[in-house]
Amino acid sequence: MAENPGTRVHEAGAYYLERASVLEDSDDEFQYEELPLEDLESEADEDLHAAVRTIQEAQEDEEAARLWEKRTIPPVTQRPEVVDDFVHNFLVKMGMMRTLDCFQTEWYELQQRGVLNSEDISTVPDVYTRNQQLDSQLKTIRGDLDKFKNAANKAKDTYVKLRKERDFHRMHHKRVVQEKNKLIEDIKRLKRHYASYEPTLTQLKQKYEAAMKEKMLSKLERDRAVHQVAGLQATLRNLEHSETLDSQDMTREERRLMYASGTGPTQSSVRSAREGSTRPREVDENNCDVTNQELPRHPDDSEFPPDTRVNPDLGEVKGPSSHLTRTGGFRLTHTIQAHSLAISSIALHPQKPILATSSDDQTWKMWAIPNGDVIMTGEGHTDWVADCDFRPDGSQLVTGSGDSTVKIWDFSKAECIHTFTDHQHAVWGCSWHSCGDFVASCSMDNTSKIWDLNSLRCRVTLRGHADSVNSIMFLPYSNTLLTGSADKTLSLWDARTGLCGQTFYGHIHSINHAIFNLKGDIVASCDSYGVVKMWDNRTCALITSVESGPHPANHIAFDASGTVLSIASGDGTVKILDVGTGQISSLDGHEDSVQAVLFDKSGDFLVSGGSDNTVRIWS
Repeated sequence: MAENPGTRVHEAGAYYLERASVLEDSDDEFQYEELPLEDLESEADEDLHAAVRTIQEAQEDEEAARLWEKRTIPPVTQRPEVVDDFVHNFLVKMGMMRTLDCFQTEWYELQQRGVLNSEDISTVPDVYTRNQQLDSQLKTIRGDLDKFKNAANKAKDTYVKLRKERDFHRMHHKRVVQEKNKLIEDIKRLKRHYASYEPTLTQLKQKYEAAMKEKMLSKLERDRAVHQVAGLQATLRNLEHSETLDSQDMTREERRLMYASGTGPTQSSVRSAREGSTRPREVDENNCDVTNQELPRHPDDSEFPPDTRVNPDLGEVKGPSSHLTRTGGFRLTHTIQAHSLAISSIALHPQKPILATSSDDQTWKMWAIPNGDVIMTGEGHTDWVADCDFRPDGSQLVTGSGDSTVKIWDFSKAECIHTFTDHQHAVWGCSWHSCGDFVASCSMDNTSKIWDLNSLRCRVTLRGHADSVNSIMFLPYSNTLLTGSADKTLSLWDARTGLCGQTFYGHIHSINHAIFNLKGDIVASCDSYGVVKMWDNRTCALITSVESGPHPANHIAFDASGTVLSIASGDGTVKILDVGTGQISSLDGHEDSVQAVLFDKSGDFLVSGGSDNTVRIWS
């Protein structure tokens, strides 16, 4: 809308050249979506000093404005111009310098001669002065008008630019909203798709566990049936042989004496078969019937002790752990700088205050505790030493290493007396049988082996885990073995037959370590996500599960009473778990991940080793 230029508007004294109205753009056709609060970034916190400075500057501005209003303006007296000054100023302003010279010469000449009257040289009338002032104001206003026009043109260009930017951002916002809605729909669809898989996965897991149990049971039944068939076949062969001999060689008098003694030919044949089955036989290479063959037996093979023995250490347990009965619990008392690289395992001597440590620096060491004096250093492995364990009488040490070997070290000879090399990959753990004649080891090759120290050979290989076997331990004074594997299962094995008796399922991450308590009725295990589980060894049922993560639990150890469980955590702390209440406390001291923990037999102190190359004693 426009009107004629030069029109006076309602405001007093206001003029305009061209009047126009700008129509506001309507945004009714655009639908803005409300964004959730969590999508908005929080504004930065206001700077306190900047706020105080702003308030002070505002106060100073107000004070200066009040002083400016109160100032006294000196009066200005305007004196009217005389005629010659008026003409002089006019000619100067117009640049007529020669005319100015002629005017001044003639004007002063006439004034000297007295030709000019007093009226001619008086002041200029007000109308001329007023016209001159109006002319000056008109020039000033025209200059301001040009400035305002330029400013209006710039504002117009800026407005057009802002409209274009607004349209661009509006289109971008629409596109972002569409992409966001599409992503939300995709996420919802994926969630629904994932939810449809969850019951199927649960069902498949249950079927897998049931199949594994049936597989183990079928293995046991198959082995039992094989032994029974072999025994029956041997008995039948002996019976046939004895009947032939009886019919050929026995006289009538011998038969009469045999029947008079109450032992018939069948009983005699059975007794002979049993006696023959106890004697080692040579393997017939031409016989393909495995049920009719016996494994070759080395003359130096050791006999496994019976499982009816009682653990004598149970009588030394006096009560609950001192950690639960005294104020303050364990405190750091000694620190030993043991190795140049991370410590992987520790072991306490069964009779003396001696500690053995193994490390990633390819060595193991023995220390006198608590003073920390080095007693012996073992070098011979070509890769990191993963685990070590004392012989029950304390005369030897077994070590397992990343070089796939298991070494036996004799302290009296101060050297390695034998090396077992049957493993195909790194050895993770080793454990000594309470009789001292057998050593068990577990490896990254998914197997565990039992070594006979008299015949110096592998007696049994335990196969059944689907991934690396990370932990192995003999139940004290028993032939039962406990293994923990990266396939997230625990297994109980009979060391005499190499058969798996039970498998525990429940972990969802790789198992790092598993142990028995002193009584042997509870099994504890920990995994790579810090989850610690306890199982009833008699019913094979889960007792409790404790979260100590998210850092991995690398190693665990029961105290003698079985009321406290220590956990070597990847966050650099040793966690103490009260088995009865499930409460967890932490011992801070290590500067890096803790790799091994161990209680002494009395439970008076705790030893830990970590990746900070130190051994720390808590008592």
